[in-house]
Amino acid sequence: MLLVGGLGAPLARAQAHTLTELAARQEADDGPPPPKRELRGFWIATVGNIDWPNQRGEAPEQYRREYRRLLDAGQRAGLNAVFVQIRPASDAFYKSGLEPWSKYLTGRQGKAPAGDDDPLLFLISEAHRHNMEFHAWFNPYRATMDTVTRSLGALHPYRRHPDWFIRYASQYYYNPGLPDVRRHIERVILDVTRRYDIDGVHFDDYFYPYPEPGYTFHDEAAYKANNPDSLSLGDWRRRNVNLLVHELHDSLRATKRWVKFGISPFGVWMNKSADPLGSDTRAGQPSYSNLYADSRLWLQQGWVDYILPQLYWSTRFRLVPYAPLLEWWTRNRFGRHLYIGHGTYRMFESTRSDTAWRNPRELPRQLRLNRSYPEDVQGSVFFSAKSLVGNPLHSTDSLRLDLYRAPALVPTMPWLDSLAPRPVRQLLLNRVGPLATLTWTPDPQPAPDGDRAAYYVLYRFERGQVMGPDDPRRILAIIRPLALGQPGTYQDTTAVPGTAYAYYLTAADRLHNESAPVRIFSEGKLANEVLAAAPPTVAPPVAARPAPRPTAPVVVAPRPQPRPAAEEPAYKVKTKEKEKPRRRGFFARLFGLR
Repeated sequence: MLLVGGLGAPLARAQAHTLTELAARQEADDGPPPPKRELRGFWIATVGNIDWPNQRGEAPEQYRREYRRLLDAGQRAGLNAVFVQIRPASDAFYKSGLEPWSKYLTGRQGKAPAGDDDPLLFLISEAHRHNMEFHAWFNPYRATMDTVTRSLGALHPYRRHPDWFIRYASQYYYNPGLPDVRRHIERVILDVTRRYDIDGVHFDDYFYPYPEPGYTFHDEAAYKANNPDSLSLGDWRRRNVNLLVHELHDSLRATKRWVKFGISPFGVWMNKSADPLGSDTRAGQPSYSNLYADSRLWLQQGWVDYILPQLYWSTRFRLVPYAPLLEWWTRNRFGRHLYIGHGTYRMFESTRSDTAWRNPRELPRQLRLNRSYPEDVQGSVFFSAKSLVGNPLHSTDSLRLDLYRAPALVPTMPWLDSLAPRPVRQLLLNRVGPLATLTWTPDPQPAPDGDRAAYYVLYRFERGQVMGPDDPRRILAIIRPLALGQPGTYQDTTAVPGTAYAYYLTAADRLHNESAPVRIFSEGKLANEVLAAAPPTVAPPVAARPAPRPTAPVVVAPRPQPRPAAEEPAYKVKTKEKEKPRRRGFFARLFGLR
């Protein structure tokens, strides 16, 4: 990153993300819907207290309030992921027996928070309560932000292994050429992965340090001792970083298969003038040659689940224009997810080098460019949280009211998991006037891969709306119980008496695979309406592939009515052949029920 060295239950207790403002304006939204699946996140930088905590040494109650405010703002803007810097400089925002508490948390490195608090437990649970993925952001090689080693905590590895570190300019860095360093970094990250319920492990752009005039990174001894293949210095340094990335990827898969691994490199891999495979740009410090970070190779080899290049330049910047660079990344993602890092902090700058960031249309323009590659760009992340909360040039309003006006589910990663959880076992509706209460019981059996529902997605449809779980504008709520596979409940307080509704409920696992919907139809004509629905009959899923969904013809009513999406099976009720015909209600007519 470019600032201060930092990217980046029971029914009664079920937590719901209610989208009331969205519901109020759904009917006025006649244009095409936003993508249903799109990662939308922001980085929360802790180094230098850029985003959080506001001050060092705060009481846990205070830094918790501040964190909630950030997530509340992100949720209002439509975000579904947060990237929190929990290891800014070989220190910890969590209980660790390997490295000291961070000074950016408590004011002095090694000092524990008041009351023996463990912030990371709260950071993760609060993110999940806000229906956001939590990506734990580590700086792998940065050891200090200055050269005052006497202030380092007793657990800092410098105290025991000063030979692991190299002083460069005004900081200390781990020496990537040492196998012991690589093992320590992997041990730190796997320790967090095992003990905490994180959704992802995340690196930023700091590998070998950015070159500074007049300074040399003195790793000559490691180069001589650990270079059995006699590689050039550049190739050897890249190999060191590649080994860490490859080994960590494999270790994460073996530890928790659902934890994603992603990296946010400097936005330019190589300029085309220096490498024919590079982008048509003129960046001063390409990551391949200057930081020894071969992000293109990581994607080719499948060592990362997503790449999040920092495209902090505007669409009008001559040396590194946004559009050509974006197009380069779409061609070089090699089947892994591509999220774009946007430099929203630049809207606060007064620089003359890239004035297009002062135009309130710049950020929306970039997001629309991203969406012009619907098969290749899976989302956006903003640096940093404060720039989003600050709403510069009303850019956050633009997200909330337009580009992110409907919620989005996080895109699936079929190479990690493509099996959906089982639909809920039973869905009940109790409707009294303007209050419709839905409760459901999950299937007690997990999916064939062992996964249970992590959250539920509730859709609501009215007359004239196409029914099916593809339009995010019809998502009424995303409900996340406190634990996997627990029952849930939701109260729809916006149901209009006398109005007919269809409700769809799907179950989603922690990698966002979504089950077939269970559907229930309410005509709203009775003072008290009690209904029940059972899950659809589907063929048993085949391992490693999503369960097939049967199709059925659509029955169209003579006047505009909700229509089931083509891929959804029609819901039918068996009746006896000699049963007398009865007057059919709205949904009975629509679905051909007798």
